[in-house]
Amino acid sequence: MLAHVTTFAIHGVESRPVTVEVDLRPGLPSFTIVGLADRAVREARERVRSAILNSGFAFPPKRITVNLAPAHLRKEGPGFDLAIACGVLAAAGQLPAERLERLAVYGELALGGRLRPCRGVLAVAEGAAAAGFEGIVLPVVHAKEAALVEDLGILGAVDLAEVAAVLRGESDGSAASASTPASDDPGGGVRAPDLADIRGHGGPLRALEVAAAGGHNLLLCGPPGTGKTMLAQRLPSILPPLTRAEAIEVTRIQSVAGLRVGGGLAEARPFRAPHHTISAPGLVGGGTPPQPGEATLAHQGVLFLDELAEFGRAALEALRQPLEDGRVAIVRGQRTAVYPTRFMLVASTNPCPCGYAGSDRCRCGEADVARYRRRLSGPLLDRLDLLVDVQRPTAHDFAAEPVARSARVREAVIAARLRQAARLDGTGASCNAQLGSAQLRRHVRLDGAGAEVLRRAYDRGALSPRGHDRVVRVARTIADLDGSDVVRAGHLLEALGLRQDVLAGASQEAA
Repeated sequence: MLAHVTTFAIHGVESRPVTVEVDLRPGLPSFTIVGLADRAVREARERVRSAILNSGFAFPPKRITVNLAPAHLRKEGPGFDLAIACGVLAAAGQLPAERLERLAVYGELALGGRLRPCRGVLAVAEGAAAAGFEGIVLPVVHAKEAALVEDLGILGAVDLAEVAAVLRGESDGSAASASTPASDDPGGGVRAPDLADIRGHGGPLRALEVAAAGGHNLLLCGPPGTGKTMLAQRLPSILPPLTRAEAIEVTRIQSVAGLRVGGGLAEARPFRAPHHTISAPGLVGGGTPPQPGEATLAHQGVLFLDELAEFGRAALEALRQPLEDGRVAIVRGQRTAVYPTRFMLVASTNPCPCGYAGSDRCRCGEADVARYRRRLSGPLLDRLDLLVDVQRPTAHDFAAEPVARSARVREAVIAARLRQAARLDGTGASCNAQLGSAQLRRHVRLDGAGAEVLRRAYDRGALSPRGHDRVVRVARTIADLDGSDVVRAGHLLEALGLRQDVLAGASQEAA
């Protein structure tokens, strides 16, 4: 007696089909799982046995062999429980095997037979639709998430007995799915941070607007308590809303990482702010088995690194490739997992160890400042588009009315992004920060005065070739905010002004 059930394994942020082959033979009762399964999958034997018995079915007293094919693909996690249980019952003649051929199955079993939430349901549902299945049987708590995939029947169930009813045609799974509670994004009902909370800081606020409009990386440098963290935390309030394609990507990543249990489409762009003690694998991904890091969790959103110079050197250097490529490949033994990392990097740092370089309060010597400066490598700083000095506002500015409000700035940012989307249609880039060198030459036009400004800045040695291209990208964003089709000298001068080497300036002042 042989039965086949299809489920899926999570690989990176995608899913791969796995065929669960269940063979029942006469002999001494045994239950064996083969096919490169990890410990969680091997322990499914006890969960499946108890769930079948506690759901009112008869567990076949035979020699049971379960093969998870393809055998070379590593299988991890408890999401194979339901497929194994259905395969055992189908091989024993207690479930119709014909219906299982047209459906994918995914879910974890409790000992009592209830279906528990599991990670990566959206990726599994997308894999089932791509493989041509009519529908997918899964825990009812994930029905709303799986329903984001079009042209795929969603059959939600609360326990193994209800799964059996669905497979026999006694239930269509719609009643349980309709009762699934809607989930809200974190922070519902709480006032979102707004730029109106900021007093003074006209220059940094302009840099924040430019960064949001073009998706540029930003470094805020200044003494402690001047508002660097406050500025960064308000960046999400002026970012454009997620497109549906971006929201699907964010939802899939959060589902694989276990950050969303059920629920529908992600509505807010991610904002991740890891502590400075984070390791390199925690920041860019890794571990055994490989898991997405903070860089991937910030995909299509913001990765904020507060006190940048306090982060480990290995962790910061690991960010260089994800910043350039928008993806990171994690290799562990013979396995490779690829994670998307298209995020905005926003960082803040002090100009010296005490934070008051250039003032009478500074207690740091020249060697202290130089040592602090060396914590941030030149290649990493060269990958940042905007380097902005954030100083203590004057008493007059601090008491004045807000310089800007998020709603108004967000309108300008959205308008600039729409111009970019129209210009970059078909290039694979969604904003100016993602333009490659060849695309930059094709889609960015400088007037004569602007080209001369850029040439002089490069001839003075103020820019590397990478920095040259980054200045042009920022200038193109400033032109988009101005509604100009041509990048003019004023746009380039402002872009150069937003790329000052604030840490080098601090070193000179301390000297």
